[in-house]
Amino acid sequence: VLMLSGSLALTGCDDKQAQQGGQQMPAVGVVTVKTEPLQITTELPGRTSAYRIAEVRPQVSGIILKRNFKEGSDIEAGVSLYQIDPATYQAAYDSAKGDLAKAQAAANIAQLTVNRYQKLLGTQYISKQEYDQALADAQQANAAVTAAKAAVETARINLAYT
Repeated sequence: VLMLSGSLALTGCDDKQAQQGGQQMPAVGVVTVKTEPLQITTELPGRTSAYRIAEVRPQVSGIILKRNFKEGSDIEAGVSLYQIDPATYQAAYDSAKGDLAKAQAAANIAQLTVNRYQKLLGTQYISKQEYDQALADAQQANAAVTAAKAAVETARINLAYT
């Protein structure tokens, strides 16, 4: 009995040591963590439309010789967008200058007539009605000069836009 209990004790000790020796340390992986920026993007199908539209048009009409901008580019205020053929506007300017000279000549004649009639009115060689008509003609001629000056200025401005 003693022998049997001794052999059992020895076998029990050997099993524990065998079991401990049979278990190996598990393999472990190591990861080094460091911070870095992460860009989150999402691609979605869709359509867009502009909420504001800027139409680019020339100030005056005419034949466009050159476009001085690229579509979609930024444009600064005051920059010329188009080069327009100035021939028609030059002709309109020259015509307006001619009309002004004609109106000034008519106003000159009307004023000379008023001056003559004024002297003759005192001697009663002309009627008051003729004098009044000459005076009205002079005022009308002066108004025509003012209108012709405005037409010249308008033609000059339009010519500058080309």
